[in-house]
Formats: sequence, C-alpha cells, structure tokens
Amino acid sequence: MSFMYDKELVIEILTQISNASKLVLDRFSVVTSVDYFTDSPEGMEKLDGICMQLIAIGESLKNIDKITNKELLSKYNNIDWKGAKGIRDIISHHYFDIDANEIYNVCDSKLKTLLITVDKIIEDLG
Repeated sequence: MSFMYDKELVIEILTQISNASKLVLDRFSVVTSVDYFTDSPEGMEKLDGICMQLIAIGESLKNIDKITNKELLSKYNNIDWKGAKGIRDIISHHYFDIDANEIYNVCDSKLKTLLITVDKIIEDLG
C-alpha cells in the first residue's frame, strides 16, 4: 500500500520552490562570474538574496520528504536531492564562510534542471 499524503500541500510547496528558483535565476542573470559576488557591495547583496532563497528551497524540499515519506522526490532521480536539500545546511551553518564558487555553480549549472523537474512534478501531481 502506498503512503498517502496531502497532495494540495505538496503542490503548494513545490510551487513555492518553483517561484523561488525563478527568482534566484532572475537575480543570477546579471552575475557574470564568481568575482561579481565577492568584489562589490551590490554583488554581496545579490549573493545574500540568492542564499536566502536557496535556504528556503532546501528547507521546502526537506518538508516535501517529510510529508511524502521520502516517496515523491526519489521518483525523479535526475536531481541530486540530497545535495539540493544540503545546500540549506551548508549556507545556514557556515554563513560567514559561504563558498561563493559553490553558490555560483549551483545557480549556473543546477538550478534550471531543478526548476524544470519541480515544474514536471507539479504537472504530474496536478
């Protein structure tokens, strides 16, 4: 028997993740290199804003795992869900030592795929 969960709540959380991912990608669109984050007050503000959204995304993914008994996300194995959830812990617990390279790489090479996959999950559940 499959685990039952509140599908509407999961869709709501996934929609928040989708919106947060779009916001990060929008904020990241002006970032040309890691140096952008580290070499100006504007870059540092951009990094701070992006990190807050990444924390929210990671925390929300953890919540989906709790609600769905870890059954939903694992069906979409093109994403490193452990890494996506873990970025929240890395940022939260090492805030003064954030690796701008890591945040840049997440935004540059992983977030679009996460967004596409989250939108696909929403579509599949809907």
